[in-house]
Amino acid sequence: MRRINYICNPINKFGHRKNLADFRYIKKYHSFLRFKKDFTRYGVSTAKSYEIVLHWLKSKLSRNQFLILSGILVGITAGLAGVILKSLVSYIHHLITREVHFEYQILFYIVFPFLGITLTTLLVVVFFKGQDRKGIPAILYEIAQNSSLVSKVKMYSQIIQSAVTVGLGGSAGLESPIAVTGSAIGSNYAQRYGLPYKDRTLLLAAGATAGIASAFNAPIAGMMFAFEILLTGVVFTDFIPLVIAAVCGSLLSRIILQEDILFHFTARTAFNYYNVPFYIMLGVACGFYARYFVVVTHSVERFFKKLTISKMQKAMLGGMLLSIFCVLLPPLFGEGYQTIKDITNGQGEKIIANSFFRYFEYEPVMMLGFLGLTCLAKAFATSITIQSGGNGGNFAPSLFAGGTLGCFFATLCNLLGFENVPFVNLVIVGMAGVMSGVLYAPLTAIFLIAESSAGYDLFIPLMIVSVISYLMARAFSPVSPDLQELTEEGKIFTREHDKNLLSLLNTEDLIEKDVQKILVTATFDELLNLVKNGKKNHIAVVDGDMVFQGIITLDDLRPYMFSSGTSISIAKLLRVPSAVVFADSNVNHIVKKFDESDLWRLPVVDKDGRFTGFISKSTILDRYRQLLQEYSQT
Repeated sequence: MRRINYICNPINKFGHRKNLADFRYIKKYHSFLRFKKDFTRYGVSTAKSYEIVLHWLKSKLSRNQFLILSGILVGITAGLAGVILKSLVSYIHHLITREVHFEYQILFYIVFPFLGITLTTLLVVVFFKGQDRKGIPAILYEIAQNSSLVSKVKMYSQIIQSAVTVGLGGSAGLESPIAVTGSAIGSNYAQRYGLPYKDRTLLLAAGATAGIASAFNAPIAGMMFAFEILLTGVVFTDFIPLVIAAVCGSLLSRIILQEDILFHFTARTAFNYYNVPFYIMLGVACGFYARYFVVVTHSVERFFKKLTISKMQKAMLGGMLLSIFCVLLPPLFGEGYQTIKDITNGQGEKIIANSFFRYFEYEPVMMLGFLGLTCLAKAFATSITIQSGGNGGNFAPSLFAGGTLGCFFATLCNLLGFENVPFVNLVIVGMAGVMSGVLYAPLTAIFLIAESSAGYDLFIPLMIVSVISYLMARAFSPVSPDLQELTEEGKIFTREHDKNLLSLLNTEDLIEKDVQKILVTATFDELLNLVKNGKKNHIAVVDGDMVFQGIITLDDLRPYMFSSGTSISIAKLLRVPSAVVFADSNVNHIVKKFDESDLWRLPVVDKDGRFTGFISKSTILDRYRQLLQEYSQT
């Protein structure tokens, strides 16, 4: 009896009996120790203590509970990565720009942008083995084609590369590298704890959400970014981890980063509905400029791709071109957020203080010309930075260009004699307008500017300008030009869920290779013997080099099979199908060929026309149904 009492109420170190709650805690602790022992036994002896704890928690918590915990951990880690990158770039800027006198600024703008691009390319070639895939398209590709498995290297490579590029003056933004870093953190966390594809994709998006939220201290914008861009075509019922990750990233940003590092504005005027015509005209201007921006971007991209020189030579060429732009127009140096802050604070003179325009008397017309040139040149400076070997994105450049365009438009309206022009408001909503048209993300743009400027009273003009710009961009190109190539190849998800599932199928896995084939020069008796010993309804006809010639079906043979003395040639029996499939074709394209040809089985050939096998519509439909069942499970 005393033994039973001791077990149920063990004595603590003070000589008192522990209560039942203490005993339950001891049971849980021993359960954890047993889990740790088993965990180590099965080959994970190198795992750290916190990983063992998380694996144990995963075994004890429900799926939703563990996803919430994961959202917190991924959000904190990705948010911290964003804070580190922003702080690192701010420190580099401070280090290289302090006490730079005007007579040395030309040399300053020549040296540092050149160094930024060349050093980044050197890092990619030497340390990252040429793996320079970057930007939002890279994340979308991993989601659609690589089961949301992102390389571990991207958890730190993007921070290093973009810090060097932008810190030394590259005319690009940090937000895309932050999003890629957060995505890699979320993906690798999910891989480490054996989470399935849907949960892995959710945490990938949560990492990107936290990164964007920390970069702007804008949690809602981070969530809109995930829903509008990353999770396009992915159906989710769970979104709480995204909310938690966004909150964690934003809190870290608010606690750690200083006000001058954050993208934050306070000065603005109250919205007046009499100014709606100004916002409509600005929305149209933003739409045209967004189109100009993407056209310039792709023209520069094609230019650098056509160059038959090494990566380092491209980087040096791009560095020299960027340096020239920065010498002529200093606001192009770096992200450019300080320039927008100076404009919104009514300090327009400061943005021309370091340029050659300082030698002229400050006048509105001169300011108009400077803003126009800066706005037009920003598209070239950004695309040169990224395409020649630097690392960065279009977030900050589109915001910078939008703010500059808004200032240009407001200044022009003043010169034309319009009264009560909402100058600061036009600058602020112009940022949302260009970003909406460049990134095809109007909701992200609206909430980003609303949160960054505490301008929730500007929702109406923000929506007017962003929607007009977005619709104009869609009129020029239904799909974002950055994603056009991947979309046409079926390598990323779109809003068409059926096509997204089909794009997950691998053509090679669908090809039936156990087929019957016969040479076109064979005799009719050889064909009959093949039919007698085989079980297939379709026979492929090839020549001596295995090049596909046509097909013969049992229906084609039936009129001749029981006729005595038949000696018809194979060439006369075969039929050339109305369509063939290439082995490297996308499944969406194959389905389209099935619909156009109205056939249920198509031959597959390689790029040289050699026969590979058959692919049937029923096989595709069966695999599609399996995928639909898997992706419908919550």
